[in-house]
Amino acid sequence: MAVDITATVDGTLLNWLKDVGDSVSDGEVIAEMDADKATLEIEAPAAGVLLARSAEVGDSIREGDVLGQLGAAEEAGAGNGASGSAEEAPAAANGAAVETPAEAGEALPEGRARISPIARRLARERGIDLARVKGSGPGGRVVRADIENYREEKPAPTASAPAATPSPAAPQRTPPPPDEDVEHVRPDSMRRRIAATTIESQQTIPHFYVTMDIDAGPLQDFRRQVNEALEAGGARVTVNDLVVRATAMTLRDFPNLNSHWYGDRIVRYRRINVGVAVALPAGGLMYVVAQDADRVPLDELAANNRAMALRAREGRVKLSDLTGATFSTSNLGAWGVSHFAAVINPPEAGVLAFGAAQKVPVVGEDGRLTAGERMSATISIDHRVSDGAEGAAFMQRFRELLEKPLALLGWPGSS
Repeated sequence: MAVDITATVDGTLLNWLKDVGDSVSDGEVIAEMDADKATLEIEAPAAGVLLARSAEVGDSIREGDVLGQLGAAEEAGAGNGASGSAEEAPAAANGAAVETPAEAGEALPEGRARISPIARRLARERGIDLARVKGSGPGGRVVRADIENYREEKPAPTASAPAATPSPAAPQRTPPPPDEDVEHVRPDSMRRRIAATTIESQQTIPHFYVTMDIDAGPLQDFRRQVNEALEAGGARVTVNDLVVRATAMTLRDFPNLNSHWYGDRIVRYRRINVGVAVALPAGGLMYVVAQDADRVPLDELAANNRAMALRAREGRVKLSDLTGATFSTSNLGAWGVSHFAAVINPPEAGVLAFGAAQKVPVVGEDGRLTAGERMSATISIDHRVSDGAEGAAFMQRFRELLEKPLALLGWPGSS
């Protein structure tokens, strides 16, 4: 059975690394996309033979679009109409064009054309009847853009029911003309993506925030001891790595927050994959994903985080670097920021933001004033999923792990 190669992000197809008929192994890189100014490697979802390429170099790709198909070797030689380009179509014996599955759309049980997962989710969240949506993707596939651009036709008002008075339109703001004091800059694809995501987040997610101060002294001592114990040349563990680890281990105790909101249901994940915000040299940010951040060895977690951040900054990320986050973190400590609140990444239920560890005066248990080291952390939570009491309990457990950091090694009895 043929397997679709589906785009998981918006972008532009840069290069095919395999031709139709070539054998590929599971996970092998077969194409490259330009996604938000980073080169994203497209990996084969299964082993097999490349049967067809439904997109060509230079094509604009939307999330959910089918790029091509993989199948067994016998399918490639069975005259199934697979071709090297979406423009080429097989012909029947009488010369009439024959529809391939990618062109006709595989029928679903409801009889609708194929629908991308992201389109289905957006339609469910917005209450859109998919039977009314015309697909613009390959073979009439309903993709994200079709849902975002869908406008339901309203019945014309009857004589006995006058039309409602429209709401006042938002003021149209006209930018000043460019001159020696004004420069006009078109936002790039990354900035447009950030704008769209943050607008969706702020308009659809009821955020609330819980902030807690943490004694960072034990954490800093622990980090130094761990790095001294590592072999020379090994991955250096950073405060960011320890916070990611503590976040993941806290989520073990709060599975309700390791979840996504999908309108009519909350999906809780058994694996804990933490998104880690990376600031990019040219501006903007990208979330890379620390897979199973509660379970992998600490030095391995640090090495993976460093490698993903480097690929993100160099503009060459892997698909696995960007997908699967169940919760996220953001760190502005490198800029000396003491406190901030981050915007939730839909459909995640929360994001944890933390700043720099700073020397501050502290009143000791004996009442004397001493020097201490404190770090502030703020969790942003979707109020549809959780409430203040759970947010406070989460932060209490998170603080406990950072102030007694031996538990971050995951040894039995260390928590």
